[in-house]
Amino acid sequence: MKQLLLGYLPAEKDLWEGELAKNRLRYAELKRELLLNPSEFLMEEDEASNSSMPGRDNEAGGLLCRREISNGDHPLCLGNGSIWNQYFKDAEIVEQIDRDLHRTHQDIKFFSGDSSFSRKNLEAMRNILLLFAKLNPAIGYVQGMNEVLAPLYYVFRMNQEGEDASEAEADSFECFVQLLSGSVDHFCQQLDNSSVGIHSTLLHFSELLKANDGELWRHLDASKMNPQFYAFRWITLLLTQEFELSSIMRIWDYLLSNPSGVQEVLLRVCCAMLLCVRHELVCGDFISNLKLLQHYPEVDLEHVLDVASHLKTPVSSYQPYSII
Repeated sequence: MKQLLLGYLPAEKDLWEGELAKNRLRYAELKRELLLNPSEFLMEEDEASNSSMPGRDNEAGGLLCRREISNGDHPLCLGNGSIWNQYFKDAEIVEQIDRDLHRTHQDIKFFSGDSSFSRKNLEAMRNILLLFAKLNPAIGYVQGMNEVLAPLYYVFRMNQEGEDASEAEADSFECFVQLLSGSVDHFCQQLDNSSVGIHSTLLHFSELLKANDGELWRHLDASKMNPQFYAFRWITLLLTQEFELSSIMRIWDYLLSNPSGVQEVLLRVCCAMLLCVRHELVCGDFISNLKLLQHYPEVDLEHVLDVASHLKTPVSSYQPYSII
């Protein structure tokens, strides 16, 4: 179902098999082109070269020919065109990704522990995040993207059995790209102050709260409780750090199935979260409210979603993002 809601699969069921095969093949080609270890890449090139030159192994009395190595092929080459130089740069990104992955849902064995199952899951997620970073160099990898990927990969991996389980990585990558397509500008610092940047989104969030509870908005504004202190994380990471995994998946079902678009509905859920702890916020000062909102308490999630569905829409020129 999530593949449909994210636009990964077409509405016509007869087309699903062909679309999945095409997307999975494209992902395999991207991995080979962008993620292959240079040693393996050069070895494949050698094999391809040798296979295209019959009889070469019989030259010089049957001995293998020595391969000519260019500067760009050498591990010590620091030139921009060197495949090894790029590989070492990628290693720095991988190190950052791994640090975050090893903090992902440590209470769930799917992501943690030293089993081959969990190691393979983290390896697949590392591939996805590194590939996304390489395909989007202006953004790269941003801390927290692992949290956005985790629910997607968990669902695809756990719902696939047998041979299809190996395709969870490819499917998760495509859906991860689709999911971030509506909010990717939030990760780009150069766009922070633009009409598509995070500051514009936070302004709309503030307008939404003001339209639905002016008293609470005035109290938070008077106490200098800037939405950037708490809602920035809520919005950019799609609430993945505020709730348990099961609750995140319920929220995402709500976001993805609403025709208003993920980003617009997300802001409504965030506003409803404030309204559901209204009493504590109105009675609190800056310090207590900051602590409350940065460590959101357990609440009745269905009540939060119900409140979100009944919010008034403020009159604004803001145009929400939509998933393509």
